[in-house]
Amino acid sequence: MASWKELIEDKRRRQQESIPKDWLITPPPETICDVTGFPERCGLLSEKELLITNTVDVDTLLAKLASGEWSSVEVTTAFYKRAIVAQQLVNCLTEVFVKRALARATELDEYLKTTGQVVGPLHGLPISLKDQICIKGLETTMGYASWIGKYAERDAVLTEILYECGAVPFVRTNVPQTLMWPETYNFVFGRTVNPANRNLTSGGSSGGEGALIHLKGSPLGVGSDVGGSVRIPALFNGIYGLRPSYGRVPYEGAVNSMVGQDSIPSVLGPLSNSISGIKAFMQAVISRKPWEKDPLAVRKKWDEEAYALSEHGGGGKLCFAIMWDDRIVVPHPPIIRALEMTKAALLAAGHAVVDWEPLKHLELANAISAIWKAGSGDDFQATTAATREPIIRTMSPVEGEAMDDETIRPEETGISAYQLWQIQRERAELRKEYLDHWQKTVEITGTGRPVDAIISPGAPFAAPPHGKNGYTNYTKVLNALDYVSCVVPVTRVDTSVDVKKPAHRFLNALDESNYNQYDPVVFQNAPIGLQVIGRTLEEEAVIAMAEIVDSALKATAAA
Repeated sequence: MASWKELIEDKRRRQQESIPKDWLITPPPETICDVTGFPERCGLLSEKELLITNTVDVDTLLAKLASGEWSSVEVTTAFYKRAIVAQQLVNCLTEVFVKRALARATELDEYLKTTGQVVGPLHGLPISLKDQICIKGLETTMGYASWIGKYAERDAVLTEILYECGAVPFVRTNVPQTLMWPETYNFVFGRTVNPANRNLTSGGSSGGEGALIHLKGSPLGVGSDVGGSVRIPALFNGIYGLRPSYGRVPYEGAVNSMVGQDSIPSVLGPLSNSISGIKAFMQAVISRKPWEKDPLAVRKKWDEEAYALSEHGGGGKLCFAIMWDDRIVVPHPPIIRALEMTKAALLAAGHAVVDWEPLKHLELANAISAIWKAGSGDDFQATTAATREPIIRTMSPVEGEAMDDETIRPEETGISAYQLWQIQRERAELRKEYLDHWQKTVEITGTGRPVDAIISPGAPFAAPPHGKNGYTNYTKVLNALDYVSCVVPVTRVDTSVDVKKPAHRFLNALDESNYNQYDPVVFQNAPIGLQVIGRTLEEEAVIAMAEIVDSALKATAAA
């Protein structure tokens, strides 16, 4: 077998050859941090292609595709060109397969022209996929040199369903090696950076998706989330992202880390520049009855009554609870400002707002981390054994790129099955405590119901510099609880407003470290989003409540 470095060299060559030469551009120098406006200026996209890719509302795109006003070939070509520009700016792609995608788009156009009917609810729409969702005949390396040359013999169930819905899978996107990082870097494809400020991370592990959609190189993408891997890139890139409950979106046939760890399952979820994209994806996928293709998929049809908020007073007057901090790490000033903006917007829209008291978030976070570490070290080493590819131990740009063949994460140690059972038991007990805690809020809401949803930070900071995203408890506690969470973008770091505040009484060393990390100049222009959180299997209601939050924020901004 070739060495892992030789495999990488060959893979990078083949990736570069898959990009049409007339789509190559001259990217701006590395000293230009904000590249979000570059696709408009680079000259590659025509006026119509810019119009298409700047149409961020997925419902509008689907309507134009269904009517034939825009062909799937036109739309796919436009987004493909913009995706290739994004790749040259922020390094977000893994697999590029232009001819295959355009052939699919051509078939869809012919079907619509011949029959007058769409193939399905996502007819003609290009969709990007995280590099773990298999497409037959393509490699899925998931950032591992050891998996270069492994070609999928069949589609993942989700890929199959997307085809049935009329979609056009057109690119795959970058991830961190092992997936178990909230940033995106691997030896195969390198580092994905943030379009708003290339000195900052795009998040992870769906960081390629986040950066691509941030640059409007895809209207709708799919990531995965075991501890925040959909939501962190959504937060850091100013887009929408949904973490569904276990099994609501089919996972079968996708590759993954830690396969067999089913106490905290990873879930697949959508990312988009529009909330309509989140809803369209969930409705379309669920409409194909995924439980008939994936034995672990939940047998639950799309519930229109739940989307109409039938269990939440019809949505007329909701009671949101704001979690200002998790009692472990206090967020930076821009995050607090986003919470204050959201509270004001919801009050102006006629909703009630109360404070949320977090319950045992440290214990929940420790439980999920212990479950992951029970066998993750063995899993990573087994995966890389064939080529002796190093296991990345840091996302630091200096240390992480050292490529030391003896690199290993020393903290990854196994435990006995009995010890694992005790952690799983504790986590189950914590879920019950949290449920009871939520139910008791009926005493303070004034609606006769418990709190309808929680508004929470997804991180105590905006997108940090590379190698600095070291605190993920704000997202991963929800994986431990299996709560549905939708990210809604709110604002951006403004150096003139988000000044550093005097030191508060620190909760612990982590809190102090987080406070010391903040410098508004370092974080300048970074997007800021928040989580809208509902309970297990409340996808429809959470999407509806996220729409309400989003509309309230936009109404306030327009006033």
